[in-house]
Amino acid sequence: MSVDTSPLLAHESPAAIVAYREGLPIDARRFLADAVQLAERLPAAVHVLNVCVDRYQFTVGLAACLMTGRVSLLPSTHTPEVIRQLAQFAPDVFCLTDARACAIDLPRFEFPELAQGPEVAWKIPRIPTLQLAAIVFTSGSTGTPLPYKKTWGKLARCVLDGAARLGLLDGRSHTLIGTVPAQHMYGLESTVLLALLTGNAFSAERPFYPADVCAAVAAAPRPRVLISTPVHLRTILAAGIDVPPIELIVSATAPLAQSLARDVESKFQTRLLEIYGSTETGQIATRRTALSPTWRLWPNVRLIARDDQMFAQGGHVEQMTAMCDVIEITGDEEFLLHGRTADLVNVAGKRSSFGYLNTQLNAIPGVVDGAFFLRDADITGGTGVARLAAAVVAPSLSAAQLTDQLRQRIDPVFLPRPLLLLDQLPRNATGKLPHQALQSLAERHLRTNGEPGRGVPVQASRSELRIGEDHASFAGHFPGFPILPGAVLLNEVLHEIERCRSIDLRQWRVASAKFLEIVRPGDTLTLEHSAPNDATISFVIRTASRAVASGTLVHGA
Repeated sequence: MSVDTSPLLAHESPAAIVAYREGLPIDARRFLADAVQLAERLPAAVHVLNVCVDRYQFTVGLAACLMTGRVSLLPSTHTPEVIRQLAQFAPDVFCLTDARACAIDLPRFEFPELAQGPEVAWKIPRIPTLQLAAIVFTSGSTGTPLPYKKTWGKLARCVLDGAARLGLLDGRSHTLIGTVPAQHMYGLESTVLLALLTGNAFSAERPFYPADVCAAVAAAPRPRVLISTPVHLRTILAAGIDVPPIELIVSATAPLAQSLARDVESKFQTRLLEIYGSTETGQIATRRTALSPTWRLWPNVRLIARDDQMFAQGGHVEQMTAMCDVIEITGDEEFLLHGRTADLVNVAGKRSSFGYLNTQLNAIPGVVDGAFFLRDADITGGTGVARLAAAVVAPSLSAAQLTDQLRQRIDPVFLPRPLLLLDQLPRNATGKLPHQALQSLAERHLRTNGEPGRGVPVQASRSELRIGEDHASFAGHFPGFPILPGAVLLNEVLHEIERCRSIDLRQWRVASAKFLEIVRPGDTLTLEHSAPNDATISFVIRTASRAVASGTLVHGA
């Protein structure tokens, strides 16, 4: 019986470049040699959690798994609760990591030093199309991550169909620079497989700050493709820095506003294409958002309306899959997207559901009742963005204790702000929580900047944060475009809070810190901090026009 196979690489020559790492090219012969060496050293287990941050090492690990029949597990997050569930799902799973301080509670295999041995015969491995390549996970309303199997043939078909839509099969060697992790479904398809299966190359780095993105783009040979998200694109625009020429920008993980798409195309003099898909289906459509709201489906993928719900099937989609969006079909290959369905939560490109979040919240010992909800955009300081909050009845727990417990169960991007401690939830006679009642709670919290429902006094302070233009950190971070490192800003905040409150923060720890905007020399900063209870201090740093950072300190180990 013959077995259908497809190649691991589309690079026809052993000298063809697969990746650039720290500015140096890595050819196809070296890539395959590294994958063979790693495959020989991996533990005997079938299931692998590949958390390598270095995109090249992640890709070598992926290739080694494909060549030996191992299956890559790709959960949406690595919280202790998800890792525990992953170990139950696949008891033999081990963690492939390139970090010595990896805290994931699984048997660990550290990415080894790979020797550059003698050249071997040039032969590209072929992988059976029906081979199970990966299992991706998305959270359902039951609180249990739901697995979706991805075979090699379907993954390859998805990527190649997408490459044609993106114009990356034109015979040139494009360099792909990604701001998204390789473990994310979008990152796997667009920054790893897209390079391997089309003969293009990828950058091993994962730049985050605008200056890092500029440096990574500048180091990559042209033509260049930036694989990014609306959040990153908005931040790069706001930084006002000059980005080296980019032939194509690709965006996904969250809806892209047409105004932002037009601003990006105008600023960088390039095309911006948006990708639509899901963990369950993979990528299935694209559009040039600056020109049209209409999405165009991948070849042979179709949307079918059935029982008031939309389903995707055909092409590379493994099975008929329900879509979590409100979709209007406008043609055989075209549709309009009108928004998310009610239960879906999308924060910073990560997806969950209210059902899953509520299940995790109510599973915490000491929680009597609790629910997540979205605060209306008009009460979030005029940002126009609805934010996740939660109302909880837990008489024996503090907000800090609840937050610590939630951090073990859900991805930090879904931690509620605020977390409201109440004597009882405002449920109606049918047991439902009226939307307006929850919004009123959030409004009251914002007016008092404390935790409503328990009468805890708020201790609020405001002071100027003085960081001189000659601060030493500006000189090296970054030359030509100085910005204040987040660690330095956080250090200054801690000193100022200690001074203002006359406390010793050595018994406190940083529970969360979010850096929203860059700080340039000469920026006037204001620090606002409050203590809604005796175990929590919240802070926000602002300039005259915007918030640049925020965070929470909690007392205890």
